[in-house]
Amino acid sequence: MKLHGIHVPHKKNTAHLQPVRLEPPKTVAIPMSMHIGRPAKPVVKRGDEVKVGTLIAEADGYISAPIHSSVSGKVQKIDEITIMNGSKVPCILIDSDGLQTPDESITPPEVHDLGSFIDAVKNSGSVGLGGAGFPTFVKFVTKDLSVFKYVIINAAECEPYITSDTRTMLDRTDSIRKGIEAMKKYLGVKTFIIGIEDNKPEAIAKMKELASQTDGVTVKVLPAMYPQGGEKVLIYNCTGKIVPKGGLPLDVGAIVINVTTLAFIAEYLETGMPLVEKCVTVDGSAVKEPKNVIAPIGMSIADLLEAAGGCREEPAKVLYGGPMMGIAVPTLDSPVLKNTNAIVAMDSREAKPPRTTPCINCGSCINHCPLKLDPREIAISYKMNDAESLEKLCVDLCMECGCCSFICPAHRPLVQTNKLAKFVLRQYQNSKKEGK
Repeated sequence: MKLHGIHVPHKKNTAHLQPVRLEPPKTVAIPMSMHIGRPAKPVVKRGDEVKVGTLIAEADGYISAPIHSSVSGKVQKIDEITIMNGSKVPCILIDSDGLQTPDESITPPEVHDLGSFIDAVKNSGSVGLGGAGFPTFVKFVTKDLSVFKYVIINAAECEPYITSDTRTMLDRTDSIRKGIEAMKKYLGVKTFIIGIEDNKPEAIAKMKELASQTDGVTVKVLPAMYPQGGEKVLIYNCTGKIVPKGGLPLDVGAIVINVTTLAFIAEYLETGMPLVEKCVTVDGSAVKEPKNVIAPIGMSIADLLEAAGGCREEPAKVLYGGPMMGIAVPTLDSPVLKNTNAIVAMDSREAKPPRTTPCINCGSCINHCPLKLDPREIAISYKMNDAESLEKLCVDLCMECGCCSFICPAHRPLVQTNKLAKFVLRQYQNSKKEGK
């Protein structure tokens, strides 16, 4: 089986720029939903004093993650914020005192076995920092350690513009190594594969040096073809194994972990400081001075853009993430989230959507889909509201990477249609479960 994809412009303009640590803003707005799963539950109230690393919200359920203050100061209020999917969630606003005083209770966690390792990762607030936002600790939960055959470290960073993972590989190499050693010790995994695209020569050199000094680690240099960083794509291209439909990486013995997530876990084990800041690439055609920054979680996008010299013109579109899978922000007051790896601000020329014309049945969308889906037939079935056909077409497998829309000569909104079709299929499947 050959997995396909597309060649996208790299635009790695900031790969050579070390991150600049930003001063805390006057106020941070920290949403309770910065991860897949249930929103966190606030444990502070208006007027409470907090410090950097203070727990402000606890995980509410199994698939959830605790949240910590990114600044020292006072809780202004608990309000609501509109998040990327359009829903409203609680949000804790904290007025910073500018001192960034760490919480005095922070100490390195006591880790001595798998259970305490999992507890530490959970308490750190770690989620997938490559953009997915899945609570990290869940990946390590098992009753049988023998199921873990290998760890794939996702260092592909295949989206245009984004270089925050590249900076992790260049600047935090030792943390990556320590993260590997921790996973070896507590998960018993002996084989580690660093999957990285060939358009990052300096990072490849760093990772090969790490591998030469660390038993069981190999570097898999992959063609720079989007979406190389997609979980199932990366597993196949690194191991030749295919995750079954509806399955998880663990079904083929794999754990996939983002390279920055791995580095953070190692740093948490050493310091006890939870996830309170994020390295973010600020770039795009509207940005005056593209750069990488280290920003407190909850800092506004407006402040990030200001730190990058402001905009050449009023941005026509601003994205969380890259131009392929990024989500447009509703307002520049939107905050940096745990899984924000880039803010891309586009000018009016770059953001203008192309004119759509009728399908010419060229098959490009099928030929370039990494999972060999048929976006053309999916669009027809969606228009007919034919959920049974959508089920047969396996639209639920779509990773929403956008290859189909990018490659379509008619510029049809195929990935957007796929998203809508997945919603129709979910409604149909839920109604079947309920016996309607």
